[in-house]
Amino acid sequence: MRVTGSTKSHPHDDAPDTGAAFERLALLPDCPERRALRDDLVRLWLPMAERIAVRFRGRGEALEDLYQVAALGLVKAVDHYDPARGRAFEAYAVPTITGEIKRHFRDHMWTLHVPRRVQDLRNRVRAAVKDLTQTSTGRAPTVAEIAAYARLSEDEVRTGMEALECFSALSLDAEVSGTDGYALGDSLGGPDPGYDLVVDRAAVRPCLQALPERERTILYLRFFQGMTQSCIASELGISQMHVSRLLSGCFDRLREELLAEIR
Repeated sequence: MRVTGSTKSHPHDDAPDTGAAFERLALLPDCPERRALRDDLVRLWLPMAERIAVRFRGRGEALEDLYQVAALGLVKAVDHYDPARGRAFEAYAVPTITGEIKRHFRDHMWTLHVPRRVQDLRNRVRAAVKDLTQTSTGRAPTVAEIAAYARLSEDEVRTGMEALECFSALSLDAEVSGTDGYALGDSLGGPDPGYDLVVDRAAVRPCLQALPERERTILYLRFFQGMTQSCIASELGISQMHVSRLLSGCFDRLREELLAEIR
């Protein structure tokens, strides 16, 4: 049996009268008849779901995608509605569908992760700015005016205004306002090799301290004083070949001790 719609005793003129159908749906077991009745109820209430979706257009999501999300919310409403509670289906379905669309925006449309409380502040500030702009004399409303209108503190208004900028992200190739071709990416720093140098020095320090005094002296003269192997040999009274062997031995020992610590 297919459900036919009637428009009596409902707040919207095109709202179908499906009370009896929902009561029958609640009594049917899982069977082809129940699935067909469920599909008919979804079809009859789909115009209402699409009307709700239209309210959210212009926020960065295609209207067709919003229709799909609203339809998903409608299916959930049909599946979970209990007529025995005495609540009209429309009163249950509207917040269910609206919540599904809001979750879609919160989970999929925000470029940056923003806490739900901040998102709510953003929405209240956005709505207040829209209303106040329509009644003002061509100027933007102040923070104090928005706070009074939305019943928020001024700090909450500032937080909501900052969140307005988090809904989407700028490309790193975007030009910074007020500059001559200066891209946003040009202001970002890069890895600082100095940090790696600090870590390496801290790791090798105990190994250096464990070396014999002559080897530490050779390393100091070679890498901190910039002396050549020949100069070091003259300074210490040994051959240049001996200096070279000592340096190679120091390098091998330091490498083995550092690798042993990593393992």
